Amino acid sequence: MKTAAEHKQDARQFVRYEKDKATKIATITFDRPEKANTTTIGMRLLFGELVHKANIDDDVKVLVIRGEGEDFGSGGDINEHGDIYLKPGPDENFLPDLDIDDPDVTYPPAGSFRFLHGLTDHYAKGRAGNRPLQEFKKISIIEAKGYCYGWHFYQAADADMVIASDDTLFGHPAFRYAGWGPRLWQWAEMMGVRKFSEMLFTGRPFSAKEMADCGFVNSVVPRDQLEAETAKYAKACSITRPTDVVVVQKTFLELYKQYRGEYMGSMLTGFVEGVLPMMKDDRAEDISLGKGGFDGGIANTVKNNDLNYPPEWRLSRKGRLQD
Repeated sequence: MKTAAEHKQDARQFVRYEKDKATKIATITFDRPEKANTTTIGMRLLFGELVHKANIDDDVKVLVIRGEGEDFGSGGDINEHGDIYLKPGPDENFLPDLDIDDPDVTYPPAGSFRFLHGLTDHYAKGRAGNRPLQEFKKISIIEAKGYCYGWHFYQAADADMVIASDDTLFGHPAFRYAGWGPRLWQWAEMMGVRKFSEMLFTGRPFSAKEMADCGFVNSVVPRDQLEAETAKYAKACSITRPTDVVVVQKTFLELYKQYRGEYMGSMLTGFVEGVLPMMKDDRAEDISLGKGGFDGGIANTVKNNDLNYPPEWRLSRKGRLQD
């Protein structure tokens, strides 16, 4: 099992960080286009560290998060964990996700509530790389395109602004193989309960236009105009008010979100996710993490299950083209 340090070292090739001191605009780019920018353990840990660094850096006022290639990102690399969520091998645990490399630390045993909850509760913390934008006191802008799924969808919910190409699809594959994701509360807040309930219960992805209609997305443009549109927003944000004023504004918004229960929602979802092993299937063919039946890998199993849904409700572009 790789250490957290090894995970982060391997991930450095997939995450680029750049900043322009003159404009105070920094950019984080996920550069794993051959895997639709799926994030590894190391990539998520690096992302949390980079957001924290940008939060302190006086040369940064605006942070743009984007993906290389066709997609912003299709979520976490679920094949990396395999079936460890519920059926771990004797030497498998989540210590690398928690950034713990101390050999003297004993992880709770498989089968205990704490085995899974230790991870899902950690996902409620900024350092885990799942919600660092909630703690970011400067301006964050997501440049969304193609797939904006799973972990990348978390970041879109937490960012200050989302600029999307008109071909973007938003959602979470886990709604169809687990039933929830760590940012349930925030998605409900940002989309509205009625529309988020539709996404949650059908598992279908929403288009950029639908997300703009419910107030989740700020601007929708054709793909060839996306970078220019994002740059326009970033420039306006970088020159409007001094950084100190922005931090005060963000602190106000953070207080408002906590009044609305954002962090409580993260903790509640972490608790809900921790009871996943207790969920009983209705049918033998149900797809659920940990029960087996993922012989072709979790990703392929999820893709095959996707074909049971109406074409326009499928998660993958290729699946949407099949009758």
